[in-house]
Amino acid sequence: MKPLTREGWLEGHAYLQPIGELSAEVDRAIGEIESASPEIPSWDDYSSDFQEGVPLLQSSRASIDLEPAGNVALALVKALTESSSKKIAAEASEVDAALSGEPEASSRIVNWLLGDESLAPPSPGLLRYLGWAAMARYLLPVRAAYATWRDDERWLRNYCPMCGAAPVMAQLIGMDQGRKRLLVCGRCSTRWLFKRTECPFCGSDSERLAVLSVEREAGLRIDYCDSCKGFLKTYAGEGNEPLLLSDWSSLHLDLLAHDRGLKRLASSLYDIEELLER
Repeated sequence: MKPLTREGWLEGHAYLQPIGELSAEVDRAIGEIESASPEIPSWDDYSSDFQEGVPLLQSSRASIDLEPAGNVALALVKALTESSSKKIAAEASEVDAALSGEPEASSRIVNWLLGDESLAPPSPGLLRYLGWAAMARYLLPVRAAYATWRDDERWLRNYCPMCGAAPVMAQLIGMDQGRKRLLVCGRCSTRWLFKRTECPFCGSDSERLAVLSVEREAGLRIDYCDSCKGFLKTYAGEGNEPLLLSDWSSLHLDLLAHDRGLKRLASSLYDIEELLER
């Protein structure tokens, strides 16, 4: 399969140009930010929490130092103050100014990303997007080690084993009856195994699951549940995962699903409501 590029995808999906350009700008900026590598946690210490279904980043036993990720997020905000997009630059400047007066800003960003609501930043959508971009990049070695340790069959839950978020996408791998389904986290980019014939939102079985095919979309489709009306954008292929599982590259499918009365039950790092109002 010929690799898809961001530029090639945007040529055929011009309406995604603004979010595609922002994604590229963030990737470039974060690649220029130096950061310490996280230590791999003790899996023996975390094991009991894992068995109880506690995501890694929510476990007090895992002891992962996330402050460097907060520092990367701060640096990323500052870098985006020079964005070629006037709107993004203005929002980033506002966030940068607000955070510069916050004591222990890096730790507060991390805690806010994980659910602490005591921080009330301006342009929270932008900070959430940049913050999780920083977290996902920082946690790459931990995510790889965790995937090896936990073993696919040991976490068949409907939320991310790393951060606890609901899935935003899915991927089918393998052939025919031997296919497996991986759920995809839109925040930290973790992928994990889940039952192929069960709704990850309400638990309904295969009799209530349906597929909405989309032509000329590189193997992307919409899987949905007739019981809860929740849907998952699904990539039925292998290769091109960094692009096709990135969520932003298929936001038009969210609009298509919405028009058919389906519901996105996972949170988004992108302003879906703004798109729906257009």
